[in-house]
Amino acid sequence: MSHTVGVRQAQKQKTRQALLDAALGLLAEQSLSSLGLREVTRVVGIAPTAFYRHFRDLGELGVALVEEALGSLHSMVRAILAEQAAAEERIDRTVAVVERHVREHPAHVRFVARERHGGVRAVRQAIAGELERFGAEVADALRTQPVSRGWSDDDVRMLADLYVDRLVTTAAAILDAEDAGSPEGERERAVRVARWQLRLISIGRQHWKDEESGERP
Repeated sequence: MSHTVGVRQAQKQKTRQALLDAALGLLAEQSLSSLGLREVTRVVGIAPTAFYRHFRDLGELGVALVEEALGSLHSMVRAILAEQAAAEERIDRTVAVVERHVREHPAHVRFVARERHGGVRAVRQAIAGELERFGAEVADALRTQPVSRGWSDDDVRMLADLYVDRLVTTAAAILDAEDAGSPEGERERAVRVARWQLRLISIGRQHWKDEESGERP
């Protein structure tokens, strides 16, 4: 009996992943709000009613795609930021991680870039939540670095959000260059600009004054 249950569970997980993969492939050419449930189930080869054994609706499927798209990037970037290497080295390695992620998971990056401001509220909220968590994790890593000594929690978090915003923008820029069939130089330029921007933020960080009398947003 337990063997039969295990086989059924494995098959259910396989079908669930097939639905995610099918949706991701279809979303290369359209937004989630325009995607039809029957389109997805047709690709997988199951009846439309079978979809509901795995997801309540396409919004829930989209949330699962968000977790799949952004989940792995958190730990990689957080580990680099936690290292006690020179700032420039950390920046180069972090940008390299993002560049590799785009190359290995272009469909996921495209999905997040499109749906971040898309028409499905649950997915927008899921992306915002993941980026919020990403910012909190980066802030935790930045807080341990000597240059952050004396900084307020609000200022550290503001810095973390700047880094996260730049990394998301960089991923989208690299993907745009590749989707447009641009020359290799365009992708390299996107990477180079990201390094310059992050270094500029890093330089500003070294000269930031945490003045109690200064205005904060």
